[in-house]
Amino acid sequence: MKTEKHEHTATLGQGTTLPIRILLADQHPVVRIGVENLLQDADGIEVVGEAGDGDETITKTRELHPDILLLDLNIPKMPDEEAMRALVSRSPETRLILLTNSVSNQEALAALQLDARGIVAKDALTDHLVPAIRAVSSGRYWIWHRRASSLADTLSSMAQSTAPPLPQNKSYGLTPRELEVVGCIVGGCSNRDIAQQFQLSEETVKRHLSNIFEKTGVSTRLELALFAIERQLVAPRS
Repeated sequence: MKTEKHEHTATLGQGTTLPIRILLADQHPVVRIGVENLLQDADGIEVVGEAGDGDETITKTRELHPDILLLDLNIPKMPDEEAMRALVSRSPETRLILLTNSVSNQEALAALQLDARGIVAKDALTDHLVPAIRAVSSGRYWIWHRRASSLADTLSSMAQSTAPPLPQNKSYGLTPRELEVVGCIVGGCSNRDIAQQFQLSEETVKRHLSNIFEKTGVSTRLELALFAIERQLVAPRS
């Protein structure tokens, strides 16, 4: 493995691009070796560290500040969702790609709830890992076999993969205002954004969301967004 370091490789000459710095976290040494060998041949990508469990992942993310954290979803001592979100928020320059043994709506939703930008199946690393790293590094998402420009596009792709199509025009008892709030959630709006758009207090927005969660049977904003797109409650927003 390349020597761990805290800063990007120095640039020499005008127009030289800094490499995308990778921290690779997987419990299996064979997987880490395989991924590192795969990335060695990719221009502009550099593995700067490895971790074998969740504790080591947290420590090295804080030390190295990588551009991309490649994380096995089933790594031992895996932090809970709150801890992972806190880690990502404390390292805003680090974007998360999860490596999994399978790719499903459930896995993808779990990844997004960890603030991940990408999810790649381990049996598709050869074809998809490098494109996923480049997509996520440039600010896009990578779910399954494709990239998406926004979270709304990602959720729409997830919904389109679900069969059979669900009936349209069922409101689940949501009021017109609640449907407007759902549309904002699909578009990635915060409570403050929604409050400003409709001239409401944030407490009122929270009450709307509580009612919406109860009526739809979901418990998070991401689940609500996917639920809404799958059931065509609102049109996907970019």
